[in-house]
Amino acid sequence: MANIKSAKKRILVNDTKAARNKAIRSSVKTAIKKVDAAVAAGDKTLAQANLKNAITAMDKAASKGVYHKNTTSRKISRLTKAVNGIA
Repeated sequence: MANIKSAKKRILVNDTKAARNKAIRSSVKTAIKKVDAAVAAGDKTLAQANLKNAITAMDKAASKGVYHKNTTSRKISRLTKAVNGIA
C-alpha cells in the first residue's frame, strides 16, 4: 500500500476510472450482442434499431477514450455489414 498522500489518491482515482471504463465496455458489449442476436434471428427491423443504439454507445465510448476510434469504426463497420446482409 502506498504511503504518500498523492499516491493514495492516484490509487482511488484509478479505481474509479477503471470501474467507469468497465461499465462503458460492458454496455457496448451488450449492445453488440443485441445486434448479433437480431441478425442471427433474421429480424431486420429489430437489428436496425439495435444497430442504431449500438453505434451511439460505441461512439460515446470512443469519445470518452474507452475505445480507440479506429477500433470503434471497425466494430461499427462489421455490425453494419452484418445488418445489411440480412435478406
